[in-house]
Amino acid sequence: MTTHDASATTPEAPPRPSRRRLLLGVVWDIAVPIAVYYGLRAAGVGVFVALLAGAVLPALTTAVQWVRTRSLEGMAGFIAGTMLLGVAAALISGSPRFLLAKDGWLTGVAGLWFLISIRAHRPLLFHGGRPLLEGRFRSDGTSWDVLWEREPAFRRIWRVSTAIWGVAMLLDAAVRVVMAYTLPVDLVPGLGALLWPVTLLLLQLVNGVYYEVAGLWRLTSGTAAARPAAG
Repeated sequence: MTTHDASATTPEAPPRPSRRRLLLGVVWDIAVPIAVYYGLRAAGVGVFVALLAGAVLPALTTAVQWVRTRSLEGMAGFIAGTMLLGVAAALISGSPRFLLAKDGWLTGVAGLWFLISIRAHRPLLFHGGRPLLEGRFRSDGTSWDVLWEREPAFRRIWRVSTAIWGVAMLLDAAVRVVMAYTLPVDLVPGLGALLWPVTLLLLQLVNGVYYEVAGLWRLTSGTAAARPAAG
């Protein structure tokens, strides 16, 4: 008697990024450049060169990803491209203030991208939240693709939460640009790094409350009242 090996016919799900991997990515993209900047400044390196050295590290990470996989995630490619443009513009202008404001301009463009994506087939935050939440948190195993097609409330939740992120990132960007042009140069990188966790924490709190009130977890866990299929 032969046995059927289910694993031979069942396609494997694509690997999802772990929380540890995401945390390490955040540390590399935010904390390491700040450490490089202040380390070089302590060694007597000029402001512009120290800022430039920290700015290219995330771009190097993206380059390594490209060499290894010959592909880039949409967000990674967007960030790397915008960052390289900012560095190039800073090199042309030679202005440390412009280089300090780079994170603000990058965050502002990202915020606009979030808002524009609201009218796309699926908004940006849907793609960002899916690897972290689908099948992992209050889920009955229903694919988000199914929920997206079947539940108007599910689609509305992700469009609204994407708008929340877009507005928050624009506000964060405005604060960064103001800091870059008004505060002492050596103070800005440290304050900019501290602003990231504050912004992200507030976003997590606001979105967490919204998801609960709007019924996202009732939809993903299958406990929401049945709704007719969208036309």
